Amino acid sequence: MLFSGEKVEKLSPKVKVIISKEFTFGTDTLILANFALPKKYEITVDIGTGCGAIPLYWLSVTEINKIFAIDIQKKACDQLKRSMKISDIEGKIEIINESIKNDIPQILRHSCDLVVCNPPYKSIGSGITSKITERLVARHEQECTIDDVVKSAEKFLNFWGRLCMCHRVERLCDVIGVMRKYKIEPKKIRFVQQRKNTPSKLFLIEGKKGAKPGLVALPTLFIENEFRKLSDEMNEIYKCYGEKL
Repeated sequence: MLFSGEKVEKLSPKVKVIISKEFTFGTDTLILANFALPKKYEITVDIGTGCGAIPLYWLSVTEINKIFAIDIQKKACDQLKRSMKISDIEGKIEIINESIKNDIPQILRHSCDLVVCNPPYKSIGSGITSKITERLVARHEQECTIDDVVKSAEKFLNFWGRLCMCHRVERLCDVIGVMRKYKIEPKKIRFVQQRKNTPSKLFLIEGKKGAKPGLVALPTLFIENEFRKLSDEMNEIYKCYGEKL
């Protein structure tokens, strides 16, 4: 069930995720999963699912009507499929190995309540590019840009459906501009800091399709407290784990 270089991380006593050097997850993935936590009845889409940490996190803490998990990389989709098997949750997530630039007939237009994406943070030509294809695709907008994500979200979402993303603060203007381009109005934003007196490097944002302007800034999320230990809120986000990360 496990290949060389892979290991299993518990998200709950039942739900497990297989991680590898190519497809793993970090704090940003978990805080986005928590920020975007869907309601039981909602139909959801995770764009660029990777190892599937977001939908698997959701299934470890709540029940969900339907989850579509999309990734262009076949190896990532296979890794998630095996995670579902060892967690005995086969059928809970529909995995789609496809580029979001293409038509995805499995998802009816305007049929979903929530789209979530933790996209590549770096634009093409910026930062250090990896020679490993999987990491290049995950970190740089090689196969998926902000525009691609939001354009797809507009197709998937019903009226007033939500798009939730996590991104670097340096790309904030880009994200808001593209969301408004596709009539998904930013409604909530939350900045993330490592601890007090450090600059925010990440932000979480929620937009609603067809909504009127009116952006609310939520309290800052601190990863660590003054003692450089996990903050109370981060411990709450991690509470589903049998062991802390």
